[in-house]
Amino acid sequence: MNKIVKMIACLGLVCNLPAQSMELLPPSTMDVVHTYKIEVLQVTDIEPYQQSLDGFLTTLKDNGLVLGENLQINRVKLDFNIENGSFWDKFGVLLRLRQEAERITMAKPDLVLTIGSAATKYTRSILSDAHIPVVFTAVANPIDAGCTSLQDAGVGVTGATLYMDMAESMRVVHQLFPEVKKIGMVHSDDVNGVAHVESARVSAQHEGIQISSKLVDKADSIIPSVKELLDNGKGAQMYAVPLDTYYGLRKYEPTLDLSDFGAEYNLPIVSFAMVRVPGAVLYIGADFGVVGNLSGVQAIKILKSHKKPDVLSILKQQKPIVLIDPERLAALHISLPESVLQTKSLRQDGLWALNN
Repeated sequence: MNKIVKMIACLGLVCNLPAQSMELLPPSTMDVVHTYKIEVLQVTDIEPYQQSLDGFLTTLKDNGLVLGENLQINRVKLDFNIENGSFWDKFGVLLRLRQEAERITMAKPDLVLTIGSAATKYTRSILSDAHIPVVFTAVANPIDAGCTSLQDAGVGVTGATLYMDMAESMRVVHQLFPEVKKIGMVHSDDVNGVAHVESARVSAQHEGIQISSKLVDKADSIIPSVKELLDNGKGAQMYAVPLDTYYGLRKYEPTLDLSDFGAEYNLPIVSFAMVRVPGAVLYIGADFGVVGNLSGVQAIKILKSHKKPDVLSILKQQKPIVLIDPERLAALHISLPESVLQTKSLRQDGLWALNN
């Protein structure tokens, strides 16, 4: 009986406690918000790389990962003089990439985004050995970045590529400029540039187009080479710009000189890189921002669905974006097939987008 009385007394004491002491904690103080940590690594700082990162972050934001809220980014940009860099400078960059990879393994982020082929190729093994997921973007050809194939990135890595089927791009060129049978291309020893020119050469043959090319040093002027490719009017009827860092050097000097030369001889220029090239009348290729979006898609699968990079295929833009500069078109007095122009739509930047 005494035990029962004591229990009742205790219950009464609890019930008489102030209401504030019995309140539940608000849900916001009970939930632990996970902050995702991502390391971003790249070699050189160029505008297209920023476009790729912007696209990547846009996809993450659309899926609830917001910078400054539940997302933390540490970005490292390794400087490299790609114009005048010597062998030892290149070797030094490789050492710095390895050092950054080792640092990242100690930081243990949730994911690493590598921008460009070099950052991907020379850090992937260290990061995958540490079981840190790697997602790449702005890679022109996955095989050049150490991937198994165009679809399989290999152990611990996935991402999205700028790679496009050059056959489709050359089909568009032939459709818009059926009279063009000879195209000139100037490129440096840039890995992407060399591969791009050779791919264009092979694909152009199926359209009855011959491609002549000239290799230049990154410090060289483009003018002597385009003159030689013109061959006193017997050579190039059009010039094409490949995915090559050469064209972005010296504040885009090669593209400006090529533009002036094309205007002087009334020759069209097509850019196979979706980067504004002064003087280009036609742009065909993958968009850096779109490819960044696709890399973000793979990152979300890893971070939120806990998928391993190994099971995720390499993504790419399925069809090339085709843009025309109407002002340049008018300046060169070029008329395009009406059937093609019927599909055009005007963009905010003044270019025409073709639905090919």
